Amino acid sequence: MVIRILEKIGAVVIKWLQYVGEVVLLVAETFQQLRHPPRMRHVFAQMSHLGVDSLPIVLLTLLFTGMVMTLQVAHEFIRFGAQSTIGGVITIAIGRELGPVLVGVVAAGRVGAAITAEISTMKVTEQIDALRVMATSPVGYLVVPRMLACMVMVPILTVFGDAIGVFGGWVIATSHSEISTFLYLNSIDLFVDMHDITGGLLKAAVFGVIIAILGCYCGLKAPDGAEGVGLATTRSVVSSIIVIFVANCFLSLLLYQ
Repeated sequence: MVIRILEKIGAVVIKWLQYVGEVVLLVAETFQQLRHPPRMRHVFAQMSHLGVDSLPIVLLTLLFTGMVMTLQVAHEFIRFGAQSTIGGVITIAIGRELGPVLVGVVAAGRVGAAITAEISTMKVTEQIDALRVMATSPVGYLVVPRMLACMVMVPILTVFGDAIGVFGGWVIATSHSEISTFLYLNSIDLFVDMHDITGGLLKAAVFGVIIAILGCYCGLKAPDGAEGVGLATTRSVVSSIIVIFVANCFLSLLLYQ
């Protein structure tokens, strides 16, 4: 009985170590392919498809996040006489954590799923094998443009998300909590440092790499058949979100000690 349990635990550990090892090898090969000039036409096409098309849902998510957060904390701040800090606190929370993390989660759900579905469909229909036959590296042709696009567009989406989140907080602070615009903006000027924003953008760039790499990996390793496309897409989204949360913890420790 004990041996059977240990065998199952060992099988799970080996499976996860194999998964991590294959992802690391894909990352190494991707950065190795960066020695060759990327196809900028493909990079810009991916930036439009993966980044610009995600802007509405990012804005909607961060707008209501900023509004709800201000709605929850404004009353408590006023009760303790700290209403002069509300704008700064909301901006720091969105800039450091909520902005990059929520954009990363939204991008993992939309962008990561799209990347995995596209590449896994290509694998099932043997288009990736055709690339190898034509002496074209699938990593250089498929993974590199998507990684560069995500690495650029996720921080840009985070900038817009941060701005709309702070705006949503201002709307609630001035209309619901009777805090003046001057008090809200002045607290931002007093308490918010540029590092609060740039640190969040650095996180967003890392999250973009995570989304692209895991999306491409799950697509390249997708099981055969139509069912395999669905399984790979689900695995990609779940893995990306988990890794984003773990990476966010370590990045916060490094950036905001």
